[in-house]
Amino acid sequence: MNATSIDADEPWMRGLHADTGYLLYRLGLRSGQLFNTSLQESGLRLRHYAVLRFLATGEGALQRELSTRLGYDPSAIVGLVDDLEKLGFAERRPAPDDRRSRIVVLTENGRAFLRGTEAAGLRVTNELLAPLDQQERATLHALLLRIAEDGLN
Repeated sequence: MNATSIDADEPWMRGLHADTGYLLYRLGLRSGQLFNTSLQESGLRLRHYAVLRFLATGEGALQRELSTRLGYDPSAIVGLVDDLEKLGFAERRPAPDDRRSRIVVLTENGRAFLRGTEAAGLRVTNELLAPLDQQERATLHALLLRIAEDGLN
């Protein structure tokens, strides 16, 4: 028995399920749980993975840029980067245009880790979106992207 079926007919649950924001929140939690479970063996969590994925898109980033772009508290970024450095997945280097600043760059080990997690990420996405067909998935993705681009920049 799952939590959804227990209270599905309760009036308070119908009210929550009518709230799109609440549904997005619950789906985000579920997605994070599934993804964290898939990463469990590595000792990393979704927050670490997000940093690695962001770093893979460029030539590195200042920690404050990681904080701003990913929406994480600056103090959390320091810990996440520390964890990734300990694993050899990222490293801090002097910034080319300001030697007092440090940029965080993805290492080859970090790239290899990301390549190794692609299948797990696909499994998580497929499990989460199992009730939707391919066209519905594409529509959902496009709508979420439009919301994210407007609200998260």
